[in-house]
Amino acid sequence: MGESDGGVRFRPRVQGDGLDELYTRALATGGRVDDALALARRLGATAPVPGGGDTAHLWQSLATIAAADVTAARVAEPHLDALAILHQARGVDLPTIAAGEHSTWGVFAAEGAGSRLAATRSGDGWCLSGTKPWCSLAGMLTHALVTATTSASRRRLFAVDLRHPGVRPGPDAWVARGLVAVPSGPVAFDEVPAVPVGDDGWYLDRPGFAWGGTGVAAVWWGAAAGIARRLLGAPRRSDRIAELLIGSVDLALHAGGLALAAAAAEIDSPHAEGGGERMLALRTRAIVARGAEDVLRLAGHALGPAPLALEDDHARRVADLTLYLRQHHAERDEADLGATLLDARERPW
Repeated sequence: MGESDGGVRFRPRVQGDGLDELYTRALATGGRVDDALALARRLGATAPVPGGGDTAHLWQSLATIAAADVTAARVAEPHLDALAILHQARGVDLPTIAAGEHSTWGVFAAEGAGSRLAATRSGDGWCLSGTKPWCSLAGMLTHALVTATTSASRRRLFAVDLRHPGVRPGPDAWVARGLVAVPSGPVAFDEVPAVPVGDDGWYLDRPGFAWGGTGVAAVWWGAAAGIARRLLGAPRRSDRIAELLIGSVDLALHAGGLALAAAAAEIDSPHAEGGGERMLALRTRAIVARGAEDVLRLAGHALGPAPLALEDDHARRVADLTLYLRQHHAERDEADLGATLLDARERPW
């Protein structure tokens, strides 16, 4: 490793935190999904859960993977999120769907016009039928947590075995230039046995929903740090513009790191479930997303076209982060933050 390689951290280094070793393992995946899934399983065996007292380490782990390989982080994040959800739900009957320590998990909770997945109950339990959009890696994972409608207005989370013959991923229409190895598309379910995870509405109403969304921001931050490292490693002579751009990149990453550190401390505090989870997530995600977009822009200005055209790792990292950031809803999320602030009982500042 070079002097700038290794784990990325938004709080002081802790001896033995394992992030440098994790960076090396993530780098070795080389964008290969099978290797990334193996890394996710290994990490899932020991990773803390959000709100469990070491959220900062969890998010620094995700950020470290992203700094090394964004594809690996895109694979690991939903796997760890699913494990955290199952931990929060407690008592889920996973043996019914042949899930265990060797399972690989996705979380399929997106909704789309013209797509509906319905859950019906029979004497033998629950079954899912219909179509679910935006299911990432459905053909490569063993299991998933999936939201489905139980009535005209209610949704519930279910665990399913993706190897069941009633699960049929749709035709591969993935033409993205970023996250090429992580296709997302519709999946058809035909009477697929499912195990409920929480009650109706629990998935969206629980504090952990906002916490999981903030974990995605840690991935964005780590990917942006990986791009910034390329900027620091560029040959340069005394150049005030280059120094200005590096300083601006540092400000963007520093602000995002402070936001993640503060959010992790808040989530781990005794009053973490006091009702402010959504506002905290909206603020943190927006700060990190804005900073990551700044890093993409500033690094492009500083480095020019050559690394994008001639360096596979850098070009892939830029393309991966550009697509991944679209999980942030930009102005719409900031409008939601404004509405949340206007509805709050106390003034925010």
